[in-house]
Amino acid sequence: MTETAQLLRIVTFVVVVAGLYFGRSVFIPLALGLLLSLLLAPVMGFLGRLHVPRLLSILLIAAALGCIAFGLVWKLSIEFVDLAGQLPAYKETLDQKIHSLSGLRNSNVTKASEVFSELETELLKASSGSADQDHGTRKPPLGSSPARPIAVQVVAASNRIGPVGSVVDSMGWVGLTIIFAVVILMGREDLRNRFIHLSSGGRLTVVTQALDEATKRIQKYLFLQSAVNAIYGVIIGTGLYFIGIPDAWLWGLLAAILRFLPYVGSTASALIPVLLSLAIFPGWTHALGTMAFFLGLEFIVANLLEPSLYGAQVGLSTLAILVAAVFWTIIWGLPGLILSTPLTVSLVVMGRYVPSLSFFRILLGDEPEISRSNLYYQRLLASDQNEARQVLEQYLKEKPLDDLYSEILIPALSLIEQDRHRNELDESTLSFIMQSTRELIEELTDSIPFNGMKGGEVPGTVICVPARDEADEIVGLLLSESLQRTGLRSRTLPVGPIAEMLEVIADLDPDLVCISALPPFAIEHTRNLYEKLRSRFSALNIFICLWHYGGDIEKAHRRLKISEEHPVHVSLSTVVQSVRESLLSPSEGVTSTISVEVEAEEFKEE
Repeated sequence: MTETAQLLRIVTFVVVVAGLYFGRSVFIPLALGLLLSLLLAPVMGFLGRLHVPRLLSILLIAAALGCIAFGLVWKLSIEFVDLAGQLPAYKETLDQKIHSLSGLRNSNVTKASEVFSELETELLKASSGSADQDHGTRKPPLGSSPARPIAVQVVAASNRIGPVGSVVDSMGWVGLTIIFAVVILMGREDLRNRFIHLSSGGRLTVVTQALDEATKRIQKYLFLQSAVNAIYGVIIGTGLYFIGIPDAWLWGLLAAILRFLPYVGSTASALIPVLLSLAIFPGWTHALGTMAFFLGLEFIVANLLEPSLYGAQVGLSTLAILVAAVFWTIIWGLPGLILSTPLTVSLVVMGRYVPSLSFFRILLGDEPEISRSNLYYQRLLASDQNEARQVLEQYLKEKPLDDLYSEILIPALSLIEQDRHRNELDESTLSFIMQSTRELIEELTDSIPFNGMKGGEVPGTVICVPARDEADEIVGLLLSESLQRTGLRSRTLPVGPIAEMLEVIADLDPDLVCISALPPFAIEHTRNLYEKLRSRFSALNIFICLWHYGGDIEKAHRRLKISEEHPVHVSLSTVVQSVRESLLSPSEGVTSTISVEVEAEEFKEE
């Protein structure tokens, strides 16, 4: 069944990609129109608040965009005509640069070129000589006799209107894009409701949330991109003005527009100013300065400004943005490059809400799909103690040490126990993981101060007893460290036979014993240890710690046959708090089953 489902997914993906490719004549204008409508939606909202009718708003926006596009094309055409007319005046400057480049040619390169020229001459002589020798023996050429008539070959006429046809196609796409954008803006609410009705399948909440989130993310991305490109264009225009490039404002505006093309727009916008600097100014100072100006500004914007602005809004990883750009460019060409980020954002958002599309969120999203506890365990499996330490140190920059114990180390130890019981860990790997975890715990506890607390400030002694194995002992060590940081005297017993641990407890005579157990494999051992403690120390206060237990606490309480005055805890913070309260107020130290129920409900909510 699983193989069939995977095969069905692959076939569906291939069919969808093929449909997108062969239907690009319709899908590209539709996607561009939708993107343009999202970009213009805030303007429409502003005009709506001014009580301007929707049709009039659309006409005003279309007229404004048309005027801007016409003015830009008109101005660019004038500049290119002027540039073509001034080429004779720039000829001398360009000739000087060409001669300076030719002077840099290495003599070895010249000699190699001469050798190749001589070799080509010899080959031509050899071929002509062999042709003369074969002249008498060759058959007469075609058409020299009636027996060998000239073969007629049909040659297709050259398509002289090919460029014109491509221009017409491009203009058709532009027209369709404008039509789609106008229609979407006119019936935006109706189209939204129809889409929700068709795609919800009865799950209105999920589809509505996905649609709203995708719309907000794309609009924020477009707004930020427009703002960044506008600033980029202003800086380019100002810089080119001081360099001395004519019509610097026009090249700045063109740079702002072309930068909507990822990866290639900046290079295209720099082409004309660099060529002008080469043609106008003698020497290489202005040309190199122009190129350095474009490269430096692009480096700052692309590597420093955009990642900090787009990261939270787009929700895509850097690799996903690059892969998406390549994929959509192959499918749809240049329009696909423009649409690559918005389309991929939509897929990632849908993956958050639709389970069958969750692989898009995993593959393309910027959120780490592996938890820090899993990452810590995985790095130890790879014998990379340094990176495992970095995981813990990075977490400590955000949260306190007790949270690190609860959210990383204890879940990681639980995973280790599960893999050990499935026989997926050999003894050497398990020994390395446990020893590394002990060393890292010791390093962390030594590097973080006690915040003014010292063990022994609170009366009473606590003993942490492992229920079964080394993992239970290490979690008991974490509990003991947390208790000491609150001013309690606490220690952890090493794993050993129950009789030996009972003798140590008898010698230490503690006020409270915490049984440390990682479920589910330590449940039976916990019950056995608890019964031995109860039979030998009937008045001893005992806490049962089932770390990160996700089941029913009341059932676990009955299964372990625990007395009602002995509580069951599942989290480190509640154990520390309850132990401290028990030792500070001995008369109120016994926790009833009511507190157990409250704690269970809190754990379930978390």
